[in-house]
Amino acid sequence: MDLPLIDLQPIWLSLQLAGVTVLILLVWATPLAWWLAHTRSRFRVVVEAVVALPLVLPPTVLGFYMLILLGPHGWVGGPVQALTGSALSFSFAGLVFASCLYSLPFVVQPLHSAFESVGKVPMETAQSLGASRLDAFFSVISPLARRGYLTAIVLGFAHTLGEFGVVLMVGGNIPGKTKVISIEIYDRVEVLEYTQAHILSAGLLLFSFLVLVMVYSINRRLPVQVT
Repeated sequence: MDLPLIDLQPIWLSLQLAGVTVLILLVWATPLAWWLAHTRSRFRVVVEAVVALPLVLPPTVLGFYMLILLGPHGWVGGPVQALTGSALSFSFAGLVFASCLYSLPFVVQPLHSAFESVGKVPMETAQSLGASRLDAFFSVISPLARRGYLTAIVLGFAHTLGEFGVVLMVGGNIPGKTKVISIEIYDRVEVLEYTQAHILSAGLLLFSFLVLVMVYSINRRLPVQVT
C-alpha cells in the first residue's frame, strides 16, 4: 500500500515561522525578563499580567484583535501599509508579529525565573571589577541563566509551531504564504483525508513529546547557578 503524498510546504513554513519568532523573542524578552526579575516598580504586576494574557485568552480572541491591529486601518498595519504598500494582515510578516505576542509568555517566564535565581550579585561583582553593564550581562549573567535560555528557546519554538487559532485569524489559509502545519491538518480533516491528517498530527505529537522530555532533561542537568 502506497503512502499518501504529504505537502511539505506547510511544514517548512511552520519551521520558518517558529525559528524567526524565537529569534525575535529572545531579543525582545531578555531585557523585559531582566526588568521583571529585578524591578521594584508598582507597574510590575500589570506588565506581568499583560505578558501572561496569551496563556488565558482564547486564541481566536487574541487573533481577532491582532487582525484589527494589523489590518489596513489598524494602529500597526495602517502605518506599515502606508510606508511599504503591503498589508501585514494575511502575510508572513503578520504571522511573525502575532506569533511573537502569542508565544511571549513561553519565552519571558523561563528567563524571568532564571534571572531571579541568578540575582544581581554576579552583575554587581563584574561591574566592580571594571566590566560594563552590557559586558557583565553577556559574559556573566547569560551563562549562569543558560537553563532559562534553553527552556525558553525550546518552549517558544514548540508553542509557535503548534499554534492554530491565531495564525488562522491573522494569516488565513494561503498556500505557500500563511498555510502552516496546523491549518494543513485542519484542511485534511475537513476533506476527510484522515491518513494525511494522522501522519501530520503524529509528527506534531512526537515533536511535542520530545520537547517536554528535552525541557525536563534540561531542568535536571543544568541547574541555575546562584552566586
